[in-house]
Amino acid sequence: MTQRADIVIIGSGIGGATTALALAPSGRSIVILERGPRLTDSDAARCDRAIFRDGVFRPVEEWLDGSGQGFNPGNYYYVGGNSKFFGAVMLRYRREDFEEMLHLGGVSPAWPISYDEMEPWYQKAEELFEVRGDARQDPTEPSRTGDYNFPPVPDEPTISTLRNQLVRAGVTPSSLPLAVDCEAWLARANTPWDAFPDTTGAKKDAENTALAKALAFANVTLISGAEVTRLGTGASGHVSFVEFTQKDTGTSDQVRLKWLEVGICILSAGAVNSAALLLRSANSDHPTGLANGSDNVGRHFMNHNCSAVLALHPWRKNTAVYQKTLQFNDFYLSGGPMNKPLGNVQLLGKISGEILSAQTGLPVWAARQIAARSVDWYAMSEDLPNRDSRVSLKGGRIVLDWKRTNWEAHQALVRKVKSVLRKAGSPVVISRPFDRQTPSHQCGTTRFGADPSNSVLDLYCRTHDHRNLFVVDAGFLPTSAAVNPALTIAAQALRVGDYINRKVLAA
Repeated sequence: MTQRADIVIIGSGIGGATTALALAPSGRSIVILERGPRLTDSDAARCDRAIFRDGVFRPVEEWLDGSGQGFNPGNYYYVGGNSKFFGAVMLRYRREDFEEMLHLGGVSPAWPISYDEMEPWYQKAEELFEVRGDARQDPTEPSRTGDYNFPPVPDEPTISTLRNQLVRAGVTPSSLPLAVDCEAWLARANTPWDAFPDTTGAKKDAENTALAKALAFANVTLISGAEVTRLGTGASGHVSFVEFTQKDTGTSDQVRLKWLEVGICILSAGAVNSAALLLRSANSDHPTGLANGSDNVGRHFMNHNCSAVLALHPWRKNTAVYQKTLQFNDFYLSGGPMNKPLGNVQLLGKISGEILSAQTGLPVWAARQIAARSVDWYAMSEDLPNRDSRVSLKGGRIVLDWKRTNWEAHQALVRKVKSVLRKAGSPVVISRPFDRQTPSHQCGTTRFGADPSNSVLDLYCRTHDHRNLFVVDAGFLPTSAAVNPALTIAAQALRVGDYINRKVLAA
């Protein structure tokens, strides 16, 4: 082995890029390995047909479900990770999400840390990702040490009218916290940003914010097109090297196997791929995989229960371009059967006829008529941790056996949403649940906790089994809550980076 890095970070999404930025001022040599390339601008980047019908940006990849059937999981592999396509929603978990909460489908357990411990890092993450919002509008908003530095993304006229109609319907709409420069986004083309790739820097995704700032340090290097295949351990049990493949530069398509000696290894490949890599790295000293002394790697997989809800008025057209500026949390903490929590409701990016046709199989002409008259919502409920919901390997292939929980609560949420939207003036409201081919915030496969017997990571995302191995992505989440996890991942990455600087590198 001829190359070495003090710190190797695997993955350049929200977790990996933000951790890299936190560690960059240490002066230690940091190498970020990303299996995908950088996204470049193209006509397809703003073409709904190319994205949603033709799947131009989706990888040719197949996982197996719990019954052994293959499916394309819809994850993305680019510099910046899945955040390149995210809806830019950066919400804090509610204070109650850190506490034990009883749902219709069971118990969402308490976190091993409190909201108050996470709050300063939420504040720093909002500043880093330039989140736009107004904390005064949502009554479920937890206490905070400061407001947003930027005002909310403005409602379009149709959505501004809808906001007033929702108030009359008895709910409390509030502005979504968004990490996007709306004017810069629309300067490239009049499209939504939700699920569209960012190629101009208008979305404050992992590449454009944390990674760009990290790479401004001379000691930080990004290697793209590097797919990590295995982590190796030495006699001490520490991770000693990272094995990866990379194509030769130039005209050759030959793939080379390469290695990096490592001082500290930070795994940020995403909840499914991080767990799979730990399992794939099994050796004679760790026959069930790395960090798996508790047999919890890959277990407790969670994926939000989600449905698209379309509110239609046959004589009223929706002129919105981006649409995605509102939410309401009236049923987040209560309001369901037996007054149980149900979840979050937020606008989707505006659905076009081409998107609706690609998702439903409707003829394009019919889908265009519906989309022109619809306001498009996203209902999201918590999926509860289940030990048997898991990631595993079969013949080297990823098996995702998702055992959905709390579905009764989600169905109740959708019924509530339909009732509200009808009261708000939409006589026709239809819904469609998302399937496993639409990743809805995959998390939980390397959860953190104080007890090594039932968790993979300690409270600072260091693996209990390997003192120089950390996992910083959505895998650490012990619960899914019912809001988008990007901000929580970023906040935890800043918290972990601070810990490594103070307690590991300074030791």
